[in-house]
Amino acid sequence: MSERACDVLIVGGGTGGCAAAMAACALGLNVILTEETDWIGGQLTSQGVPPDEHPWIEQFGCTARYRNYRNLVRKFYRDHLPLTSEARNNKELNPGGGWVSRLCHEPRIGWQVLNQMLQPAISSGRLDVRLFTVADRSTTNGDSVESITIQNTVSGVQTTVRPKFVIDATELGDLLPMTGAEYVVGAESKSQTQEPNAVDGEAQPNNVQGLTWVFAMALDEGSHRVIDRPVQYDRWKAFKPDFWPGQFLGFEDINPHTGEFRHLPIFSGQRKPWYSGDFGLFTYRQIVEPRNFTPDSVPHPVTIVNWPQNDYFIESIIDVPEDAKQSRLEDSKQLSLSLLYWLQTEAPRHDGGAGYPGLYMRPDIMGSEDGFAKYPYIREARRIVAQRTVLEQDIAAYTHPGLDRPTEMTDSVGVGSYRIDLHPSTSGASYIDTSTLPFQIPLQALIPQRMRNLLPACKNLGVTHITNGCYRLHPVEWNIGESAGALAAFCVTRGLEPQQVGNSEQLTREFQQLVGAQGVEIAWPKLRPL
Repeated sequence: MSERACDVLIVGGGTGGCAAAMAACALGLNVILTEETDWIGGQLTSQGVPPDEHPWIEQFGCTARYRNYRNLVRKFYRDHLPLTSEARNNKELNPGGGWVSRLCHEPRIGWQVLNQMLQPAISSGRLDVRLFTVADRSTTNGDSVESITIQNTVSGVQTTVRPKFVIDATELGDLLPMTGAEYVVGAESKSQTQEPNAVDGEAQPNNVQGLTWVFAMALDEGSHRVIDRPVQYDRWKAFKPDFWPGQFLGFEDINPHTGEFRHLPIFSGQRKPWYSGDFGLFTYRQIVEPRNFTPDSVPHPVTIVNWPQNDYFIESIIDVPEDAKQSRLEDSKQLSLSLLYWLQTEAPRHDGGAGYPGLYMRPDIMGSEDGFAKYPYIREARRIVAQRTVLEQDIAAYTHPGLDRPTEMTDSVGVGSYRIDLHPSTSGASYIDTSTLPFQIPLQALIPQRMRNLLPACKNLGVTHITNGCYRLHPVEWNIGESAGALAAFCVTRGLEPQQVGNSEQLTREFQQLVGAQGVEIAWPKLRPL
């Protein structure tokens, strides 16, 4: 077994992990970045989820590096794909035309752009990216991580890394139990947090938002591309959650904002502006719009199937035996596959028929053999016990009547905006969805109470089950990761521990100046709430 030393080991090459690597390398550190799959990027790429963003994203409300990512995605389309002249000249090009975002793009293009953004650090020797690599075990010395042994899952080769700082950018917060760090999982109780939407009685560790194993799906109308009947089709065809209006595989679901039942078909027959709230499922997360491309170059529209009907919330995959975790992940794939089969064969058509046999998977877009994303879309992870935990009452709109933003977080190291959006959970609970004010990311939420050289870089920061619902989105995760990478650099170069920075007004101000110089926005301009 070989050994390596480095300034920072980032375990997890997702959205936050990539942003952390960019920041740490730009500030002069030597970094090892591991990734479980062969695609860096997480929810932007290997999980196949088009960016969920706020209405002001084209003007402000994200880091400079995230804005550069968005600009480079558009540039990639203009430079390498056969766009129409109208699409090519559109400053705010939305390649897929989907409504969930102003930039619905293919995961494989996001992956190529992220590789492009990391290449200068790789070429300089500051960044070592290890694909197909996971953390296997750790050693600690008191309140510090001494080493992490990483393993290539293909070759089996192990390397013991001795870093000055460790950043946990895994999708489930895997390093927290591995290093003995204190963490929370599931739903806190009202008695713990006083949050209006927290659960009554005792905390519920098994109350975790559902995950989704997404896939890219195209429509070739008039063709017959029906897959073999999935092994678990009968199970999922009969599935009806207690809180659901009908069979789960159907077009009747719940409006998360109101709790009312609604009919949401795959094709509505209407095309309305982004964020209109009235849409069909196909166009909601559409990532390929043929009308943006020259005739016949892109014959079929493509969407990402990350819909209510393939949210898997039967059981949690956190802190369970590995065989149980893998079994549940297979069930989530079978649910998605069953949804595809139902859409192909039984779904009520807008013209009165049944089934859309021309729907088919696009494995090439996902970079996979089976057509699924390389990794499931994870909405909720283990969370550090932080110096500060962001609560619902800190950011919810209804707890700040008449205001356009919450009380200022004086140690802010970033911004975000999204509704508190919790999908059905493994406790059997339905949606929790409420409006927020544009919020900030407090430095103290990135700092564990005890561990001295371990930082979170994604949805494993100091939030609750409730506030995770708005801190988990793409630009927010990017900002969390970028600020975590910068914090590691700030501490390494100055010989500090994160707790010293978080507990000092002067050091906090100096760190805010550093991230500000890197292009991180830490405050919102005057604006109206969502």
